[in-house]
Amino acid sequence: MKKILLFIAAMLMMPMVHAAPEFKEGVNYEVVKQTGSAQPEVLEFFSYYCPHCYKFEPIASELKKSLPQGVSFKKNPVAFLGREMGPEMQRAYAVASLLEVEGKLTPVIFSKLHEQKQFPQSRDDVKQIFVDNGVKGEEFDGAVDSFAVSGMVAQFDRNTEEFQIRGVPAFVVNGKYLIKIESITSQDQFNRLVSFLLAQK
Repeated sequence: MKKILLFIAAMLMMPMVHAAPEFKEGVNYEVVKQTGSAQPEVLEFFSYYCPHCYKFEPIASELKKSLPQGVSFKKNPVAFLGREMGPEMQRAYAVASLLEVEGKLTPVIFSKLHEQKQFPQSRDDVKQIFVDNGVKGEEFDGAVDSFAVSGMVAQFDRNTEEFQIRGVPAFVVNGKYLIKIESITSQDQFNRLVSFLLAQK
C-alpha cells in the first residue's frame, strides 16, 4: 500500500516538475524596473557601429515577425559607439525613421560599415548615403536638425540612460525585463523567451 501511495505521489509531482519555468531571472533576464510599459513592446538598443548588432539583425527581424498582434517592436540607437560619429549615426536613424526610409537605409548602412568597411567621417558623408539611396538632399537637410528628429534623439538618450544600457545589442521587454543575450542559443529560444516575458506582469 505504501508503495502505491508513493507511486501516486510521484505521478502527481510529475506535472509540477514539467511546469517549472523554462526561463529564470538572473539567468535569461534581469528585472530592470518594477513598473513596466503601458503597452506590450520590445525595445532593441543597437548601434550601426556594433558588429554584433549587424549579425543580430536577421535574428531581430525574425523575432519581429513572430510577435503577437498589438506588440510593438522599436529600435533605439545608442550614441556611445563610433566616437564623434556615434551621435551623428544615431541622428541618421531618426532621420530615416521620420522620412519613412529606415527599413531601406538600415541594411545599407550596416553593409557599408561592416561589409564594405566604409565609415562615414562627417554629416555630409551620412547625407550622401541617403542621397545615393533615393532621398533628396533637401529632404535630409530639412529633417536632420528638425524639432521632430531632435526630440527622437533626446528620447533615445533618455531610454539608454533609464535602462542603463552599456552594451549592445540589448533587448528590453515591456519596459521591465532586460534579456541576457549571452543565454540565447537559438532563434526559437529567443522567440520563446520574449513571449514568456511579454506574458509576465
